[in-house]
Amino acid sequence: MSIATVSYAQVRIVNSATNAGVGNMTAFIDASSNSTANSQPNVGKGLLFPRTDLTTLTAFGGGATGAPTSFPTRYDGMIVYNTATTGVAGVGATQGTLSPGYWYYENKSTTVNGGTWKPLVSAPTPKLNILTTETVTNTLVNNAQVYAIKGQFTASGTSTAVSIPAPAGITAMYGITIYKAGTNTVYDRSLYSYDTTSGNAITGSPNMSVVYPNGTYDYVLEYLK
Repeated sequence: MSIATVSYAQVRIVNSATNAGVGNMTAFIDASSNSTANSQPNVGKGLLFPRTDLTTLTAFGGGATGAPTSFPTRYDGMIVYNTATTGVAGVGATQGTLSPGYWYYENKSTTVNGGTWKPLVSAPTPKLNILTTETVTNTLVNNAQVYAIKGQFTASGTSTAVSIPAPAGITAMYGITIYKAGTNTVYDRSLYSYDTTSGNAITGSPNMSVVYPNGTYDYVLEYLK
């Protein structure tokens, strides 16, 4: 008695000697979806990582296998899906506190246990807090860094010009936002002219300059240097 079967491989090992269709391919495993094997073109395949509680991983076992020039030394670059919700890894250092998700082991040391487990996520962009000292923003203009500084001026109610001291090293103005002091209400964002020597600033446009009512105003100045 004989039985004939037909199977479809979902994972193609590129380094296999019998796989001539993808010779010299950069990827050593091609796990792309095969619509024929899946029966439907909209059924995909994913890579499911083993789940690991890093708090219970207390030692690295085994040695290097394969070509010495390509095997990652001391587990540098190893990725796991961690299930621990807090704590630190049982071996190696931990960046912050463990949380569920993908973590990788970065180890440029000379010992197996000298690396650090880090979350495999992009760090969130830090909130920008503009104070009365110069602040480096997250903005570039033609590869030039934009800086910001917070200040305050008092308007007389009779002049279109207000005094805004020029930050050290300023070469060009990028923007200005003016608030009524003590409020979060934007009063003006336009700038008609600014003298970096005298600090004399006029907001508005050539046809309509702004005369600020008597009082105190806060501003955020953005500039290049």
